[in-house]
Amino acid sequence: MLEGLYAAAAGMEAQQQQVDAVANDIANVNTPGYQQSIEGFHDLLYSTGGYGSTVATGAGAASEVVGRSQIEGPVDHTGQPFDVAIGGDGYLEVRRPDGTIGLTRNGALELDGSGRLTTAQGLLLQPAITIPAGVSPNEVTITQDGTVKSGGRTLGKLNLVTVPNPAGLTPDGDSLFSASPASGPLRRATTATLQQGALQESNVDVGRAMTEMMQAQRNYSMGSEAVQFQDQMLQIANQIKP
Repeated sequence: MLEGLYAAAAGMEAQQQQVDAVANDIANVNTPGYQQSIEGFHDLLYSTGGYGSTVATGAGAASEVVGRSQIEGPVDHTGQPFDVAIGGDGYLEVRRPDGTIGLTRNGALELDGSGRLTTAQGLLLQPAITIPAGVSPNEVTITQDGTVKSGGRTLGKLNLVTVPNPAGLTPDGDSLFSASPASGPLRRATTATLQQGALQESNVDVGRAMTEMMQAQRNYSMGSEAVQFQDQMLQIANQIKP
């Protein structure tokens, strides 16, 4: 009978993880380049009963984020010269303070104190691109292939990369991802393009997210009722005298 408690509790935990994932999506509805998470469920281990029984008893279910939606969000024309909207399957490469490479679709770029292009979190683009002193941001042009120019002079190029399986990228927070064995190695993005003076908005469907949130909360409530029912059954069993 305890197995029923464990299965119900596992189901509640899975639904709580679902709520957390959807809540994170809703919180990032205004984050440029954010990709909505795709959650999935899978069965936990099954075991057969003792005393020669062949009936398999499940241990419940678990939830996990299995990928990110690759649907492109709408483009917001900001007019800011260092804003770039990524079209197609591509990511900007950035270098973290520990030297590792991160990937992001958030094209809201800024200049640091040395005139280098960075993300909003201050991470340098890889390779680094420096805007010379005295050059106005409005004099900088970023072409579709990522080439950064000023007055006919090439200053560098924004490196757009992709992976064989974007759903396998490891999310690191702050719109950053890392390549993993599931995603495959980095490679040059051949079909991605950049649009200067614009940002790709989040692709979160708020209506769908709210529906998923309510469904997960309802399922969590059902799991709680199952736990209470199992507790009542245990109380009845304990009251039975041998």
